[in-house]
Amino acid sequence: MIQFYYSLAPNPMKVALFLEEAGLPYEPIPVDTRTGAQFDAAFVALNPNGKVPCIVDGDATVFDSNAILLYLAEKTGRFLPESSPAARGDLLSWLMFVATGVGPFSGQAVHFRHVAPEPKDYALTRYSFEAERHWGILEAHLADRPYMLGDTYTIVDMSVWGWLRMVPRVLGGDEVWSRLPNLKRLLDEINARPAAIRALALKDRHVFKAEMDDAARRIMFRHTIPAT
Repeated sequence: MIQFYYSLAPNPMKVALFLEEAGLPYEPIPVDTRTGAQFDAAFVALNPNGKVPCIVDGDATVFDSNAILLYLAEKTGRFLPESSPAARGDLLSWLMFVATGVGPFSGQAVHFRHVAPEPKDYALTRYSFEAERHWGILEAHLADRPYMLGDTYTIVDMSVWGWLRMVPRVLGGDEVWSRLPNLKRLLDEINARPAAIRALALKDRHVFKAEMDDAARRIMFRHTIPAT
C-alpha cells in the first residue's frame, strides 16, 4: 500500500491522477499546508524540503511530483512512450520543462496576482509573461498531436494537467482559453477520464483549511516574518 502525502494543490493532484489511472492501492494522507503540517518533524523526515507531494512505497520514499510520476511509471510500466532513445529524450525533456518552467512560473504568477502585497507591478508582469510564454510553448506543441508525446497519453500529460486546471487563476480569467484552445481540448479530455474524476474527489475525503488568513500567510510565506 503506497502512502500518498498530499494536498489539493496542482503538484499533488497530478500524482493522484496517476495513482487512479494505474489502479494502484494507496492511502491518501492529508498534509494541510495552511496549518503548517508540512513542517512537522515526521513529514520533514520524508521530504526535507517540507512540500507535498511525497510517497512512501515500501523501502522507497520519493518526493517532488514529477520524480514521483517517473518512479511510478517505471515501476508499473504504465503511461510511458515507446522504448527508444528518441522517445525517452522527449519524455524527459517535456517532463522537466513542466517541472522547471511551467510549474514554478505559474506558481509565482498566482502568488503575485492573488497574494503578494503592493507594490507588485513589476513582479506580476514578469511572472505572468513567463507563465503565459511557457503555456504558449505547450499550446503550439499540441497543435498537431493529441498528447504531449504524440498519440499516447503519458505521465507528461498528467504533469501538465496538474497545473492546466489552474490556468485561469494563473493568467487572470477564463478568457485565456481563447488563446489556448489546444490546451483546453487536452484539459477537457483528461477531466472527463474516470481516473481524473476519482482524483478530484479526494477533496471530499479530508478537510483542508480554506481560509488564507494571517496565520496561514505566516506559515506559507515565512519570508514575511520579521527576523528576530
